[in-house]
Amino acid sequence: MSGQDGVKFDPKEHQHQRYNPLTDRWVLVSAHRMTRPWAGQKESVSEQQVVRSDPQNPLCPGNTRANGQVNPDYESTFVFENDFPALQPDAPDPPQGSDGDSLFQSKAARGKCQVMCFHPWSDITLPLMRQDEVIKVIDKWAELVEELGATYPWVQIFENKGATMGCSNPHPHCQVWASSFLPNEAVVSDRSQKAYYQQHQQQLLLRYAEQEANRQERVVVQSSDWLAVVPYWATWPYQTMLLPRRRHILRLTDLTPEERRDLADVMRRLLTKYDNLFQVSFPYSMGWHGAPTGPHLSGGVDHWQLHAHYYPPLLRSASVRKFMVGYEMLAQEQRDLTPEQAAERLRNVPDEHYRNRKKSEEKE
Repeated sequence: MSGQDGVKFDPKEHQHQRYNPLTDRWVLVSAHRMTRPWAGQKESVSEQQVVRSDPQNPLCPGNTRANGQVNPDYESTFVFENDFPALQPDAPDPPQGSDGDSLFQSKAARGKCQVMCFHPWSDITLPLMRQDEVIKVIDKWAELVEELGATYPWVQIFENKGATMGCSNPHPHCQVWASSFLPNEAVVSDRSQKAYYQQHQQQLLLRYAEQEANRQERVVVQSSDWLAVVPYWATWPYQTMLLPRRRHILRLTDLTPEERRDLADVMRRLLTKYDNLFQVSFPYSMGWHGAPTGPHLSGGVDHWQLHAHYYPPLLRSASVRKFMVGYEMLAQEQRDLTPEQAAERLRNVPDEHYRNRKKSEEKE
């Protein structure tokens, strides 16, 4: 399409909006801004030297945590109740306002918060773990969804990786919060997926995976069962979505052993791409979204499709990150790099992790 001056539209040069069907929101894409000089904040890129086993680290095997409990000498994954939980199972109901003013509402919030260690070593991350070790992580995720989901309607698995994302402990781990309510993001996603399913009689994200697999322009990593793409509507610079590409899958518990093996491989490849992009242990927040559980296990959620979100903050280099400020906070999400450009950059970095490559070079 041409503008009023007859110039043909180029997504890499001209600002435009893109629609996110999962959130029913728009994002402003302004790729031409990537050519502007940068005089903003730059941070140190020197990586923290993490020891394999620190007697002061509360997540290491055999160490004592803040509540006085001693971790077992675990050799694989390890799950424990969060010592400082945001949700507790026995919290009382808040009082209801006597005047009935809808501007001041509150309601009960109960749940459980757990911490899950991926590995006994502190100096390792998911892309550096063996595939069989990552499979054990996926298996444990599925166990927790089944266990907590028997009672709670929402089980949120999420990982904050790196100090940039507020992670206070370098040991490889994630958190699992089960809640007595559907969180805001789940409510919006549920509503959007249901509306699409009712209109098209097909799962939104299954259709989306088919389309992205055909187009290939935003695909970063793929396999026979899984697809990792920079979503067409991505907000963060190198945001990705990981989703099944062949069949309808509600939750992690529904994955076959073959699909779990394939997922472990794709996860390692995607996270290696991240680390190799700027040759740094790439920070991100990630999490799984699957069909609600608890009372929803009996049905009525066929519109859902399992998927994972990765939200990394880095933009131009290991020392320059994206901040959601100003226009993003007060008006609308905005990005300076097109999803297609981001996907191409991630695709084109080497598949071998830069740390392993450096070790090989040092031996030669």
